[in-house]
Amino acid sequence: MPPAATAALSAVTLVAPQAAHAEDGAVWIPALSAIGAGFAIGLAAIGSGVGQGIASGRCIDGISRQPEVADDLRGVLLLSLAFMESLTIYGLVIALVLLFANPLIK
Repeated sequence: MPPAATAALSAVTLVAPQAAHAEDGAVWIPALSAIGAGFAIGLAAIGSGVGQGIASGRCIDGISRQPEVADDLRGVLLLSLAFMESLTIYGLVIALVLLFANPLIK
């Protein structure tokens, strides 16, 4: 199957889930769900990692400028890191739902 036809079939699959079943018995929804799960956890991990790196760097900058507020900054940093990590866990949950409890598969 040419790549253009595969891309078109994938686009149709997202719009109309009934088109996911090909005539030859191939099933596209589990394959596309696995790709979607990979993107979900990958993007969540990248976004969280970048955010945690930026937040930690800014906290270290703040502590180096004003060492007397180190305890306050450390507490705020740990709370914000926990919130950022929870977003990564949401990405993991979405990936697990797509892989094991997919609502698109009947």
